[in-house]
Amino acid sequence: MEHEMNFFDLCVACGKAIGRACRCCGHWLAELLRLTFRIWWIVVPVVAIAIGVGFYYTRLDNQTFKVQGVVMINGASVEQFEQRFAMLQTAFQLTDQEPLKKYICERKVAAFETFYVVDALNDSMADYVDYKHKSNPTDTVKVQMKDRLAIQFRMKYRNLALLPEVEKQLLQFLNADEAMQKSYALYVKNLARELQFNHDQVEKLDSLTTMYYFYTVPGLTPEIAVREGVVMTGDKKVHLFLDDLYAQQVRTERMDYRASFVTAPVTLENHLVVNPKAINGRRTTLPLFAIAGWLVGCCIAALIEQRKRIISWLRK
Repeated sequence: MEHEMNFFDLCVACGKAIGRACRCCGHWLAELLRLTFRIWWIVVPVVAIAIGVGFYYTRLDNQTFKVQGVVMINGASVEQFEQRFAMLQTAFQLTDQEPLKKYICERKVAAFETFYVVDALNDSMADYVDYKHKSNPTDTVKVQMKDRLAIQFRMKYRNLALLPEVEKQLLQFLNADEAMQKSYALYVKNLARELQFNHDQVEKLDSLTTMYYFYTVPGLTPEIAVREGVVMTGDKKVHLFLDDLYAQQVRTERMDYRASFVTAPVTLENHLVVNPKAINGRRTTLPLFAIAGWLVGCCIAALIEQRKRIISWLRK
């Protein structure tokens, strides 16, 4: 007869399973420590060799760094950009005339990736890069920006001198896409109209504010008082346009800043930069090599200790 398990029984069963797993891991670790103590003359040299290999692997010339940057997408969609950028992930999609193909085939650059740039305040200003892919495309607060993407790839220290050339060739490759060029041409025309509209609105608001400030009737000197952004003229109450003027001016400044990058379908907001923390730095890599060497040494020691049983089993 089957017994229906309630939540308490399930918690007890899970606790027992976790306890058995912990005891098993503790027993296994104790056996490794005993094996290390008994046949240290095998384990210690293997660990030393592993650490030596780790030092060689993490030497400065062989250290790998992440190269990162934010690209401005002018007119094209994020999908168009990613479709073009994806060709860099496998060199066989590139023609032999592409300089980047040589760098990719020779492993001078590798692991091309893209990440969304998030506007946390929904004010059309970039706030941070979602390197952990945790942002939601349907989020209306932390918005994934449609005109910016972060790019990343890896280069070894000995190849970092090629970074300016790689940056140049990368932009040339991305801007050679015909679909993005068509979207860019249309975007430039619409952007010029939008810039002119914003500048016109600033001038209109400024002239309207000036009229309320300085317009007076000849021969009349009405009593004027200003309190909390409101002009009191006799019985009239006139709201100033300072808040509207300031908001429009801020928007115009942002549009002018954005327009300064519209020189090609894809531009860099700044030059590509190298993350100073190496992927295979010694602080993080050497302990892994030491642990791997210890486990390998213990395996060799176990084979040596059980050699008689292994030989007798092979002879059966």
